[in-house]
Parts: sequence; C-alpha cells; structure tokens
Amino acid sequence: MGATAAANNHHHGHQVFDMAVPQQPAFKCFDDDGRLKRTGTVWTASAHIITAVIGSGVLSLAWAIAQLGWVAGPAVMLLFSLVTLYSSTLLSDCYRTGDAVSGKRNYTYMDAVRSILGGFKFKICGLIQYLNLFGVAIGYTIAASISMMAIKRSNCFHKSGGKDPCHMSSNPYMIIFGVTEILLSQVPDFDQIWWISIVAAVMSFTYSAIGLSLGIVQVAANGVFKGSLTGISIGAVTQTQKIWRTFQALGDIAFAYSYSVVLIEIQDTVRSPPSESKTMKKATKLSIAITTIFYMLCGSMGYAAFGDAAPGNLLTGFGFYNPFWLLDIANAAIVVHLIGAYQVFSQPIFAFAEKSVSERFPDNDLLTKELEFKIPGFRSPYKTNVFRVVFRCCFVVLTTVISMLMPFFNDVVGILGALGFWPLTVYFPVEMYIKQRKVEKWSTRWVCLQMLSVSCLVISVVAGVGSIAGVMLDLKVYKPFQTTY
Repeated sequence: MGATAAANNHHHGHQVFDMAVPQQPAFKCFDDDGRLKRTGTVWTASAHIITAVIGSGVLSLAWAIAQLGWVAGPAVMLLFSLVTLYSSTLLSDCYRTGDAVSGKRNYTYMDAVRSILGGFKFKICGLIQYLNLFGVAIGYTIAASISMMAIKRSNCFHKSGGKDPCHMSSNPYMIIFGVTEILLSQVPDFDQIWWISIVAAVMSFTYSAIGLSLGIVQVAANGVFKGSLTGISIGAVTQTQKIWRTFQALGDIAFAYSYSVVLIEIQDTVRSPPSESKTMKKATKLSIAITTIFYMLCGSMGYAAFGDAAPGNLLTGFGFYNPFWLLDIANAAIVVHLIGAYQVFSQPIFAFAEKSVSERFPDNDLLTKELEFKIPGFRSPYKTNVFRVVFRCCFVVLTTVISMLMPFFNDVVGILGALGFWPLTVYFPVEMYIKQRKVEKWSTRWVCLQMLSVSCLVISVVAGVGSIAGVMLDLKVYKPFQTTY
C-alpha cells in the first residue's frame, strides 16, 4: 500500500533548496522544494488513504467481533477509529518541520521522525517499521495460500456434491506463492509501476464487497441476526481461551487500522495553498469515516450471519458454500491483490538492505557490481547484481518457510496489529506533535496526550500477548509442515 513512497525516497535523495527562488514564470511548475508541482486534492488524498487501508484486514473483522460481542465489538472498532483519527491529525502537523506553511518538508514517516525526534528514535522507528513489513509479508503469504486453497476446495466440494470434505495441505500453495514472489522481486522498481495500486484497489474493493453482500444475503436467508451481546460463550471455549481470544481480537482490529505510516507520503502528493495539513485533516476525517462504516458493516454482517461460528477469514472459512463461482472470484481477487501488495511491502526492506550493503562495502565487486543481461524482445538490458538476487530470494524463502511453520492467519494478523499499533500509530505521532508544537511538560494537554499513549500501549501489549498465546495454543494442536484444512 503506502510503503511505495517510502521505497521511492531513496531514489531522489533530499535536495531541498533553502535559497529563495525568484518567482519567474519558469518556476510556476515547481513547488518550494524544487520538485514538480503537487496536484493532489482532498479527494485524491482520501482515495489514496481508503485504498491503502481497506485490505486483508477486513477479512478477520467478523471473527474479531464474534470474540467481543455486539456491545464491545462495534465499540472497540469505534474507539480504534477515533484514536487513528486523532493521531492522523497530529501527524498531519508533522509534514513540515517547524512552520506549518513554509517549514522543511518531510517526504516519509521516517523522515519526519528523523528530523523532529533525532537519530536514536529514528533507528528504533526503522526497526519497528521493517519488522512490521516483514510480518506483513508473512501474513500475506498465509492469506494468499489459504485463498488459493479455498478456490480448489470449493470446486472439489462442488463436484462431490458436498460429500467429500476435501482436506488438503496449504504448503504447495505457499510454495507457488513464494516462487511467484521470487520472480517478481527481481523486477526492478516493481512497486513503482503505476497501475499496481489501481489493480490492488479494485481487487480489495471486489472481495470486501463480495464478503459484505454474502453476509447480508446470509442474514436475510436466516431471517435472524445471530450472535450475542457478550460474544462467543464460555461453553464453546474455555474461560482462559475466551480471555486470550478477546485480546487477540483487539490486535486484529488494530491491524485493520494500521496505516499511519502511509499518511505523510500521501500528504506529500497534496497541493498548497491551503496548507497541506488542512487538506489532509479533511481527507483523514472523510476517509476514516468511510472505512469505519465499511468495517462496521463487513464485521457486523459477518457476525450476524454466522454468530459464534464466524470464521477467522470471512471468505475462506466455508461459512458460504454457494454461489461457489462468486467465492472463487473473491478469492482470486484476494490472491491478485496480495501478490502485488507483498512486493509493495517488501521493496522498502530490499532497498534498505541494498543501500546499507553498498555503503558498507563500496569496493566489493560481488556485492555492488552491476551485471547486464540481454533479454530477447526487450530493448534495454536487464541490470542486476549478485547480492540483489541472493538477498531477495533468501528473503522470500524465509517468509515462506515461516508461513509454513505457523499458518494461522488470525494470530499472525493480531501480532502484527499489536506490534505496529502503539509505536507507529500513537507513540511517535504524539512525541513528534509535542516536540513540534512545544507542548509544555505537565500541562493539561501534555498529560492527556501521555495518557492516550499509555492506554494504547496497554492495548498493544495485551493484544500481542493474546495473539502469541493464540499461536502457542494452535501449535499444540498443529504439526508443522503437515497442516490440512
């Protein structure tokens, strides 16, 4: 999603012209930092945010609401959306360091952390962000393989008229996905191909809409809203399981809202005047309102349709059998979306690794020498180097192996949501805002911001613990490399 811009950054370097540019007609098409004039508006920014947010997080929402129930589920979702809205507002003030109208621009989230909070926090932020991206790559591998398998299973199920349960292993599908990603990861600047994000957006809307409409149809067929006020009952799960699952549900919902990392990059596409932060505040209000309504609908319709039995992944949990072709379309859309999204999320890691290596060993031919291959049918030769090929292959192999060891979509998503939520969505924006706006220590505003930060830290910790406990419980039942659904 939004990691694209982060990856683009290392290409441009940071040429910021501090001198006053004389206002001659020649400069009409450039902004104050010497880059091409930005043309984004509230509408384009909102569209970017919505496409960045509505992704595979939608699929686990029905399960999350089923753990929490009709009262707490929607309430927690509302809470997360308000926290995200507030922290997005704080972040929009960090696009320019110093003055809101003419301060130096930060092109990415990491730039903002570096220029406002300094080197040490920047390193920690980088570590968390790269860990998060690595985790997302694993989560996407699991989700994509489950969807491929669901297509295969629904067709097999359909053929046998529902008699054969069609158990199969997800491993071959993970390997297929891994091989595809190894090939795509060798394509230079894959994440900058302009139509990738459009395809991803169309796909994610397709499967979210299909999930939502199937939920509505199912509710109509049942003639009753399933589910209870307090969520899954203690009979169906043990007391301790109920607690862990409740915590894990928090992580799943947090994951669905984890996109603050993208916001500064999106803000960098917006034109001024009015100041970028004003436009951005409008855009975040609009887009968070739309996504929250959409999430509430998807989650609550899924829960209303299946009650306590709501599957961990709405479209592959076999709550729906028919119309099977529609489910196949939805799952195919998920696979296509995730194949592209995997690249967009792992490119920043590749860029970082390659940059670090070339800076550390500039004279080592093996690591830095560019090799050219002529490919028949292409005009320009294909350039690569040994390190790039080896590192990218190893990265994809590693994510695939980890996915095969623990193919639990919900738990992994919960861990990711917990890991990224507090530091990236709350802690850094709050710290940057305090520094930017020079909020005094122990003033009312400062105390409120710190309380917000601490309470979100607590949520993050319990969600993380709950998800890790979930992985542990699942691993007891499950033998690595032999899973069958």
